[in-house]
Amino acid sequence: MHTTKKIAGGLAIGCALVLAAACNLPSNLTKNPNDLKSPSSYDSSKVASTDTTNTGKVRWREFFTDPYLVTLIDTALKNSQELNIRALEIEISRNEIRARKGEYLPFLGLRAGAGVDKVGRYTNIGASEATTDIKPGKETPDPLPNYYLGAFANWELDIWRKLRNAKKAAVSRYLASAEGRNFAITNLVSEIANSYYELLALDNELAIIKQNIELQTNALEIVRLQKQTARVTELAVRRFEAQVLSTRAMQFNVQQQIIEMENRINFLIGRFPQPVQRSNQGFNTLVPATVSTGIPSQLLRNRPDIRQAELEIAAAKLDVKSARANFYPSLAISGGIGFNAFNPSYLVTTPESLIYSLAGDLMAPLINRNAIKATYYNATARQLQTVYEYQRTVLNGYVEVANQVSNVRNLQASYDLKAQQVEALNASITISNNLFRSARADYMEVLLTQRDALEARFQLIETKLKQMNATVNIYRALGGGWQQ
Repeated sequence: MHTTKKIAGGLAIGCALVLAAACNLPSNLTKNPNDLKSPSSYDSSKVASTDTTNTGKVRWREFFTDPYLVTLIDTALKNSQELNIRALEIEISRNEIRARKGEYLPFLGLRAGAGVDKVGRYTNIGASEATTDIKPGKETPDPLPNYYLGAFANWELDIWRKLRNAKKAAVSRYLASAEGRNFAITNLVSEIANSYYELLALDNELAIIKQNIELQTNALEIVRLQKQTARVTELAVRRFEAQVLSTRAMQFNVQQQIIEMENRINFLIGRFPQPVQRSNQGFNTLVPATVSTGIPSQLLRNRPDIRQAELEIAAAKLDVKSARANFYPSLAISGGIGFNAFNPSYLVTTPESLIYSLAGDLMAPLINRNAIKATYYNATARQLQTVYEYQRTVLNGYVEVANQVSNVRNLQASYDLKAQQVEALNASITISNNLFRSARADYMEVLLTQRDALEARFQLIETKLKQMNATVNIYRALGGGWQQ
């Protein structure tokens, strides 16, 4: 009785020490991801908008109206290797959930075995076995076989929800990986659209170059005729020839850019190099889609990368809780039941061959807890990282939208002025040619006018391309493109 009291007293002291050690834990993270407040408007110079119409919610099939572009995007979403990689990442995350769920559920298995054991005759075990009679007049077999058949179970009771929190963290990461794939879709859609518009711009540049080659070739013929009549010198002929050769060289450069842009699109949609079907509509006649930005707070729900960062915070928070539970005592239960005998004929003889066991283990760290402390501190540091990453992602989202809103407005004003410049220079080409024929202007004025007009038309196409790209980029910045 006195011994029992000592054992009970020792257990009580041990449990008290375990709980005391477990209660002495590091503090939790206090950083709040919502410390970064959303602005009331994308333009700080304007009052807050109340219009919730948001282009970011529009499906890409409705936003892009060019049938060739729609076909390219649809093909990319089916064949893109990047999206296939993202899909496998989601599958890995789903399997991680299954693995974490299996850790806190009871594990039940079957076990069977056979063996033989030979001990020395003049050892304590050998001497005792030699005098053990299974049946009258028979010694224990030597060597001694051993046969086993039974079931066993292990179960760690998730008292502090360490394992359940690990499983919930895996669920959050699974959802985050799905949002990561949505963000990859958004980027892929916008990249294909921008590349497609660049291809159309190159087509129009090539058409302008060919028109200029024809125009300059005609001017060259006129100069040659004028040289025969001694109205101009050989210098004028050579300058016009050089201009034609320069424009022809430019033609091959643009043709190479077209091939590279086609192959870039082919790469994005997951196919080998081949011609890309596209619209032959005049590029300058394209009208950028009207974009509504809605209110800034909608960005938190529309953009997949922001939602992904938010889910990473949730997972990191659960990781901290799981790591914190390592400081508390853990309780594990194990047991088994089966048959054990040295002869197969005795294996199912009960109750002689029946064996069973049941045990419970209570463990908690008392001293030298540096390993679990390091795990906990790493978890808290990673949680803080996810908070900063979330805030940076939100800030980047607002900056992207604000930049593109301003870009769309300024590009429209720039395009209108460039169009007027091109119109004036086109008229000046005709005027300079007429003056040159009547000897009222020299050949340098004609050359410079043609060069300025060509550069202006290129700049007009470049401005239109920037307009189309800005429309695509603001659609992406608002979180559009991943909706199917």
